[in-house]
Amino acid sequence: MDMDDFDVLVIGSGPGGQKAAIAAAKLDRRVGLVERPYMLGGVCVNTGTIPSKTLREAVLYLTGLDQREMYGMSYRVKDEITIGDLTSRTHHVVSRETDVVRSQLSRNRVTILTGSARLTSPTTVDVCDSEGRSRPASAKKIIIATGTKPARPASVAFDERTIIDADGILKLERIPRTMVVAGAGVIGIEYASMFAALGTKVTVIEQRDRMLEFCDLEVIEALKYHLRDLAVTFRFGETVTAVGARPEGAIAELASGKRIPADTVMYSAGRQGMTDDLDLPAAGLSADARGRIRVDENYRTEVPSIYAVGDVIGFPALAATSMEQGRLAAHHACDEPCHATNVLQPIGIYSLPEISFIGKTEDQLTQDCVPFEVGVSRYRELARGQIVGDSYGVLKLLVSPVDRKLLGVHVFGTGATELVHIGQAVMGCGGTVDYLVDAVFNYPTLAESYKVAALDATNKMRQVERFSA
Repeated sequence: MDMDDFDVLVIGSGPGGQKAAIAAAKLDRRVGLVERPYMLGGVCVNTGTIPSKTLREAVLYLTGLDQREMYGMSYRVKDEITIGDLTSRTHHVVSRETDVVRSQLSRNRVTILTGSARLTSPTTVDVCDSEGRSRPASAKKIIIATGTKPARPASVAFDERTIIDADGILKLERIPRTMVVAGAGVIGIEYASMFAALGTKVTVIEQRDRMLEFCDLEVIEALKYHLRDLAVTFRFGETVTAVGARPEGAIAELASGKRIPADTVMYSAGRQGMTDDLDLPAAGLSADARGRIRVDENYRTEVPSIYAVGDVIGFPALAATSMEQGRLAAHHACDEPCHATNVLQPIGIYSLPEISFIGKTEDQLTQDCVPFEVGVSRYRELARGQIVGDSYGVLKLLVSPVDRKLLGVHVFGTGATELVHIGQAVMGCGGTVDYLVDAVFNYPTLAESYKVAALDATNKMRQVERFSA
């Protein structure tokens, strides 16, 4: 049988694999990409990031949630919102995105091999199609970008109808009246807030004492207040021991003896690397208990011809970071020098309202004994905040009183995931708080919050200096 021969072979077409394949193709290498049927774009495009953020947009629009400050608490665009209303928008965006990925790959002459890859040596794989036929392919370098799937503990009887994981959300037949979300990680909180906005009574159960502990404490408190306002109940320090399906729904049993009935239970227990079917040992590789592969700073595994990028290598497991990892791995695999990556990476959480930050939190700086001053701007004091009806948004700058540089930027509210990039640009270019004080921002905008927060921080620093003098 003929063997496909490539310079670089990428396994998986999610954000990491796609960018790796295109980067290698731009370097004039012969590139192949293996992907399962109907999964072009990977989990990100088909079941994860893109559909969930589209769903969020549909929820925001149809419920009129972000317009209620203006038009009253009962304002809705549509009275009876069905699951069909939500998924029609999702299907539309997913099919468009898949077309974009396919066209980018073909434009860059990346050969798509449809099927599942199994490693047979450090430079060869077998690609098996859905009929069970396999064809071999070889490459000088292999980049693994297989991503993750929701972890499924054995104690939970998933039935795809009442007891589901994050992937099952998109297959729901109706909007549940009640829902239990087990796990207050990013995915759990994003879906909890979406369904709460739709009117579902949501209970969030988390074994830790707080949620999203890598975020700013003040921001998390504000988010909890907002979700409670949407009738979300939080149960912290509680563990789900079993979930049982009933004819009319499901019941979650907690270690404390509580039993919580719900139409749907979404179990969000982290994610598992998709490495089971790769046959890693055949290439001299192994994965940890969570299915993750270890790599060095160039994303090279312990086998020199094999690289790994994206969620399959673990934290931070974000589409944005995966794309950058794919690009850098491809450059290294092709022996083409590349800019070292900037350690500053923004985190975005698409809850309702959204959260985004870059740099350090107050807790981290305090722990490291790094002095800082806080500058705060509240959306309710900005004209644009009043216009868009966001009276709760806040932007917070953490500034070093020593060299006046930004140590962290934390945003909560409308447009947070976009706004954070202004702070990222200033930090990445080594700018100081004085740059923001002197900058002129369009008026009225939410971006103006940077100037307000910068003035707040510098005024506080001036007072400290005056008192010290």
